[in-house]
Amino acid sequence: MKALEGKHVVLGLSGGVACYKSAQLCRLLVQAGARVRVVMTEAATQFMTPVTMQALSGEPVVLSQWDLREPNAMAHINLGRWADAIVVAPASADLIAQLAQGRASELLALLCLARPAQRVPLLLAPAMNREMWAHPATQRNVAQVQADGAQVLEVGQGEQACGEVGDGRMLEPEEIVEDVVAALTPKVLAGLHVVVTAGPTFEPIDPVRGITNHSSGKMGFALARAAREAGATVTLIAGPVHLPTPRGVRRVDVQSAQQMYEAVMAAVDQASVFIAAAAVADWRVAQVAERKLKKDGSGQPPSLTFVENPDILATVAAQPRARSGHLYCVGFAAESHDLLANAQAKRVRKGVPLLVGNIGPATFGRDDNALLLVDERQAIELPPGPKVALARQLMVEIAQRLRGGPA
Repeated sequence: MKALEGKHVVLGLSGGVACYKSAQLCRLLVQAGARVRVVMTEAATQFMTPVTMQALSGEPVVLSQWDLREPNAMAHINLGRWADAIVVAPASADLIAQLAQGRASELLALLCLARPAQRVPLLLAPAMNREMWAHPATQRNVAQVQADGAQVLEVGQGEQACGEVGDGRMLEPEEIVEDVVAALTPKVLAGLHVVVTAGPTFEPIDPVRGITNHSSGKMGFALARAAREAGATVTLIAGPVHLPTPRGVRRVDVQSAQQMYEAVMAAVDQASVFIAAAAVADWRVAQVAERKLKKDGSGQPPSLTFVENPDILATVAAQPRARSGHLYCVGFAAESHDLLANAQAKRVRKGVPLLVGNIGPATFGRDDNALLLVDERQAIELPPGPKVALARQLMVEIAQRLRGGPA
């Protein structure tokens, strides 16, 4: 199922050049499964036409509180009750000031004030000149609307339409969609700290060569994103991959298995859940050559001596906090064959309550996966699907086990 399947989103546009990004934002929300209704201020129509937004949303655009297409002439009430979330992108300095002061001179501000605040989250994506953003009045207004229950997204940094460079750019549409999904995801892991490892490790042989594997890190990054959506504080410890950090996630980059081990041991002290999704090298070269190893003409490769890397998952699972149930450990097994038997054996060998298996060659580098969840009682298949969708299902499974409920 798409991340916003069946959800109703009101997308509000206030005046600003960043309205050009709102067209793509609307498109992405619809692609994620949401039904989108667009509300525009008069100033917004100077930057983006209602015709464009109607074409992208497939719904009539509402411009005025006096819109007589509403049977009761109360668009601000009807849309607020219809919505699962209200997203204002761009949110101008003037719109934020209106909300901070409780004023409602146009439909968009009126709608935000009239929404059922306990049920309908309000997300504001500010967009303005860097001086306007830094102005004490704007910062006071931002603090006030946050205190009143709105979620104010951070601003981007970079070149602005005025030619200046600094803070105040509206976030990219993809980033805003991530925040909308998170706002509408049940917080089954609220208050917990989840540590996730992702990607391969790289074990150097000499200054230019090393040992690694095909892991792309996509599954681990999807897990970090899903944990954050579910309300957890997330630390992502990533091997050498080229993937963007999920929104709201703290990332620690490492290269070798030893570096990953040290980063994990520093992070799990206060963690509630540890998910070992990284494909960690089992061995490393005992002595890394200081210079590139050269061929000597014999046709034989240089002789290398290997030592075993620390077993990160087994070490964490053996800690007193894990053995007492205060740290829930989840392992991953990327197998080439006999998935169930190997996953069952690995779960016992590592001493973890839950082991997630998959066929590595069938998923490395891909956006989809299929998972097998193995615990002491049973094995549950999660059928093929996008990795982020499977990650969200796994968070629900973990939350149920933490509560002691049915798996």
